Amino acid sequence: MVFLNGAFLPLDEARVPVLDRGFIFGDGVYELIPVYSRGPFRMDEHLARLERSLAAVRIANPYTRERWREIVLELVAKQPWDDQGVYLHVTRGVAKRDHAFPEGVAPTVFAMSNPLVNPPRELVDKGAAAVSAVDNRWLRCDIKSTSLIGNVLLRQVSADAGAVETILFRDGVLTEASACNVFVAKNGLLLAPPKSNLILPGITYDVVVEIARQVGIPLEFRDVREAEVRAADEVWLSSSSKEILAVVALDGKPVGDGKPGPLFRKAYEGYQTFKRRVMRKESVSA
Repeated sequence: MVFLNGAFLPLDEARVPVLDRGFIFGDGVYELIPVYSRGPFRMDEHLARLERSLAAVRIANPYTRERWREIVLELVAKQPWDDQGVYLHVTRGVAKRDHAFPEGVAPTVFAMSNPLVNPPRELVDKGAAAVSAVDNRWLRCDIKSTSLIGNVLLRQVSADAGAVETILFRDGVLTEASACNVFVAKNGLLLAPPKSNLILPGITYDVVVEIARQVGIPLEFRDVREAEVRAADEVWLSSSSKEILAVVALDGKPVGDGKPGPLFRKAYEGYQTFKRRVMRKESVSA
């Protein structure tokens, strides 16, 4: 079951007019809320980010925060999976093709849910390969826009190379990856690019920061030069689906000793404890 413009219906019955501006222009925003044991994680933070994206592109929010919460919870309840990724999608609506905003048009609202699949433990233990590219996307990467062709093309660079991600540099400075945030460790210090218009403010980014502080990993927010990334002891990816994943090879060259490092292992175990205790609301010893 999916949600479309006020109704729940089977996915194969959901239809959107071809003149929807999301189809014509990519004129919309989206959000993804991870769900653990049927409980949405930090739903208010995700809905707040959706609200910021809508405001940034001047699309009127079609629902109150409470109504969004109701839609998400009902959608979760209609799915067979305990762990899910709830996708929310809002476009400017249906109108004749003209770049200027149409007047009097209701937004199109679509929501669906899929199984939330995390990296297999073998990949976590072994680490992943990544490649790099110039970050040639637009300058408002903080907006979770459906106009993702830049990210799609950059992700395909790593897909073509058999790697899990493409790490991006703009003017010689680390921004993020095509679908993840990036952290770098050197000499026991974890470095994180500061939030700006050039990166998506990830909810999982915030979780990694919290966990690093909880497990005693020193952390610094600052611009990270490309040379520092290439000389790093450890490089991590973070996202709702990847959680924390170590990059052990970048552009075919080993990161550090070519294995997930000690800070990663410490943070990863802290993340799993956090997931059991906070995301799944289990006891720590469970």
